[in-house]
Amino acid sequence: MRRAYYYAEQAHDGQFRISGAPYVTHPLAVAGILREMHMDHQSVAAAMLHDVIEDTGLTKEAIFDQFGTSVADIVDGVSKLNRIEFSSHAEAQAENFQKMALAMAKDIRVILVKLADRMHNMRTLSALDPEKQRRIARETLDIYAPIANRLGMNNMRIEFEERGFEALYPMRARRLEAAVKSIAGNRKEIVLQIESALTACLQRENLSGRVLGREKHIYSIYKKMREKRISFREITDVFAFRIITDQVDTCYRILGAVHNLYKPVPGRFKDYIAIPKANGYQSLHTALFSIHAIPIEIQIRTEDMEAMANNGIAAHWLYKSEEEMPNQSHIRARQWVQDLLELQKQAGDSQEFIEHVKTDLFPDELYVFTPKGAILELPAGSTAVDFAYAVHTDVGNSCVACRINRRLAPLSQVLQSGQTIEIIASGANPNPAWLNFVVSGKARSNIRHYLKKQRRSEAITLGRRLLNKTLAGFGYNLSNIPKNKVGGLLEETDFDVLDDLLEDIGLGNRMAYIVARRLLPDDNKNQHYSDGDDAALAIHGAEGMVMSFAKCCRPIPGDHIVGYISSGKGMVVHLESCNNVAEILDDPKKHMALRWDPGVEGEFPVEIRVEIEHQRGLIATLANAITSCEANIDKISTADRDAQTIIVNLTVNVRNRIHLAKVMKKVRVIKSVIKVNRIKN
Repeated sequence: MRRAYYYAEQAHDGQFRISGAPYVTHPLAVAGILREMHMDHQSVAAAMLHDVIEDTGLTKEAIFDQFGTSVADIVDGVSKLNRIEFSSHAEAQAENFQKMALAMAKDIRVILVKLADRMHNMRTLSALDPEKQRRIARETLDIYAPIANRLGMNNMRIEFEERGFEALYPMRARRLEAAVKSIAGNRKEIVLQIESALTACLQRENLSGRVLGREKHIYSIYKKMREKRISFREITDVFAFRIITDQVDTCYRILGAVHNLYKPVPGRFKDYIAIPKANGYQSLHTALFSIHAIPIEIQIRTEDMEAMANNGIAAHWLYKSEEEMPNQSHIRARQWVQDLLELQKQAGDSQEFIEHVKTDLFPDELYVFTPKGAILELPAGSTAVDFAYAVHTDVGNSCVACRINRRLAPLSQVLQSGQTIEIIASGANPNPAWLNFVVSGKARSNIRHYLKKQRRSEAITLGRRLLNKTLAGFGYNLSNIPKNKVGGLLEETDFDVLDDLLEDIGLGNRMAYIVARRLLPDDNKNQHYSDGDDAALAIHGAEGMVMSFAKCCRPIPGDHIVGYISSGKGMVVHLESCNNVAEILDDPKKHMALRWDPGVEGEFPVEIRVEIEHQRGLIATLANAITSCEANIDKISTADRDAQTIIVNLTVNVRNRIHLAKVMKKVRVIKSVIKVNRIKN
């Protein structure tokens, strides 16, 4: 540690902080915070060196030579990615956090050094300009305070929140502080009265334990006011007491004693000893009506639980036994980091990853049971889909229905603590609509990852079909194009494999016509392109996400159709007669001749307009006529044309033109119908 200090002092020689102090005072203060947490010597040495790679010319290899692998890895994990240019500050922060998450997976101490670094920065925040203060405070409240909470480090979380709140909302913080002080006089007396009553109660019952009275922190009061939309005067449980005893058995005895002393508030008891929180926190929580019917909150826990609640994962180093057995908090933290790693692998980019992490850092949990009685922790607001992904990714990907407390329920139903959830799975695939209601980062990232993979495979298949169809117009096929031509084109377009190029074509980012021209052998470059109707691409109707049907003209099997290549969306199918594609029909680069496959299946939406005389029950009459032809109504709207006539616009699902003709014929024979026609533009 002494060597690390001298090394850092020399490396930062001549550098100063914005406050004017020598720069080395910062790493020294960070090391001091870690010593207060009783961290090991490697963490403290890494804290002294944590800015050396970032702010001086020294490399990770130089630190490795001097201090070994562990210290070098921690320092590298905490260091920002300074040498890369980012398009925005948000992107830079997201990339840096992603790098740190990967380093945390190897060594959890990386995050502890980072938290200590952030803590000292928050303590010296006043030296910065107001804009920077606000940005750093917002980041601390969004990311670092929840991480400290996730790791069970309560003392650190509270300081982050108090300092962050003060910097982000200085006026609100001052007003609340003044409000708390203004009623502190009465409060002290009440706190002392309740404290002595609780102590006397323990002595009467012969129970060992010390009673601590405390006031709620300003930020937690502010959060409660915002979440519940109440004024400061309406906050009642600002009195909180902690009873710390020697063993778990005594905790439950004390609970019985205090419930005898004061009446408990119904529904406010929580047993976090039997079911610990996700960060390993254990305690009994109860709310009581005390003297003058003032509501108070009491937490009952053992000395070990108290140390764990305050130091969290850092307690692993504080209470290291000879066998080096990790404590519950450490095991849970490692599990959380493993989950982070899984999120990171499946996220499309760093900003998507940080969005998933923020979702996962919400502190409220609910506890539900599997059919076999195992307990699962989920974020508040979770649904059966979140539960399915928490069990296993494959269960989530293939779930089709669920039973909540043995009754069938919608997958989107929000779960409550204590429910038993059973997932019914089959060979189904994730539904994009799930993204509208899932709340856990794991579920969200897995659904997005699956959809991206599915979209990629569909885009590759469509791209191959489009390219082969265009090459056929020149008398070629992908299989008989020389390999050196394909390799040359991939090099020219910066793609590693042919599938990447085909995906780009399928998504409409690259024209199949232009790619085909470049793949032709040199002596065939001037060959004329012929595109007969027999060469039209067959549409099956189930091509997936990279092929869609235009809403302006709603094509259905039997219609003459044409494909328009839309950048990023793939192919959009239009009617040949559609006004929106009239301009591109002469350009073979922008459109593709299409035909319906004879075996096309499925239902397709089509719009019909019915002019009908005003009468009672006309919508029911129309609906009966349409459903009798085995067609479903998707959407219906009405508008008065005049006093006698009404216009009804319907979106109906039909199989093909013949099916549509049957539906229209059935509607036409209704007595009061004046006119029926299909809307094509």
